[in-house]
Amino acid sequence: MIELHDLTKRYGDKTAVNGLSFQVRPGVITGFLGPNGAGKSTTMRLILDLDRPTSGRVTIDGKGYGHLSEPLKYIGALLEATAVHPGRTAYHHLLWQAQSNRVPERRVDEVLALVGLTEVAGKRARGFSLGMRQRLGIASALLGDPEILMFDEPVNGLDPEGILWIRNLMKRLAAEGRTVFVSSHLMSEMALTADHLVVIGKGRLLADLPMAQFIERNSRSAVRLRTPHPEQLLDALARQSIAVEPGPDGSYEVVGGDPAALGELAAGHGITLHELSQQRASLEEAFMRMTADAVEYHAGAQTDGPHDAAGAPGAWGASWQGEQKGRN
Repeated sequence: MIELHDLTKRYGDKTAVNGLSFQVRPGVITGFLGPNGAGKSTTMRLILDLDRPTSGRVTIDGKGYGHLSEPLKYIGALLEATAVHPGRTAYHHLLWQAQSNRVPERRVDEVLALVGLTEVAGKRARGFSLGMRQRLGIASALLGDPEILMFDEPVNGLDPEGILWIRNLMKRLAAEGRTVFVSSHLMSEMALTADHLVVIGKGRLLADLPMAQFIERNSRSAVRLRTPHPEQLLDALARQSIAVEPGPDGSYEVVGGDPAALGELAAGHGITLHELSQQRASLEEAFMRMTADAVEYHAGAQTDGPHDAAGAPGAWGASWQGEQKGRN
């Protein structure tokens, strides 16, 4: 288990992490989310004692990282896949790490096979693709067979087969009762992987709850109705004081509606429905709603660029002025 106790980190007059307190428990995959600049990387570095907190503390199974005599046997981490000496082979990169923590040499071959790098074990890292370096970093995290695993952007550089592999690996590790803590910007992948979410913004804790509860509390749900008799449907809904909004393709949406009740209402008025479906919110939608006030740079207004379904500018339209201001 990882426990953060009122953790704070300041760099001069900038507070990167501000009073964080949460637990990362065994047996589940805990997703770690936040906008750019939220403090996620700093928090992970503080957990691994790669940086010292201004105040507060972190414990790993009740101990500080500095008090772990052979830390790779307690916690394995992938923070930066490119952090490998380019002149070392994959085998020797893992071997020196194993020897530094008294990990049996046979374990090097085991993790190379586990991540699919056996055939390139003798090749130097300078010739590795990003995906291969990512697999080597995962092998390093698994080397000491630890009970706690931390992964920062683990699918970065992996092909679809590799993404499925790491997703299943993390699920298997959690099923074994291990603690799995993973940070990613890919909301679709996090939605398929994580059981629990910790969300931070501007260094502060915003949410610490199961995935389903996070989506339910921070997003909009609706029932979509489509009919060849729209006037009759709208009249029936109005009589029951049910608010309705126009949806895509000539449909209508009732925010927070009950599909069964709406179906019975339509049937009672003899209204044919071509669609009656529950529109469930996505993790991305919930995340954007939760962190709206914690984003460092917001998209700027566009007059001729693509917009999303809600009328907001596309992701490419991030405010140039805001970025320039941040550089000055």
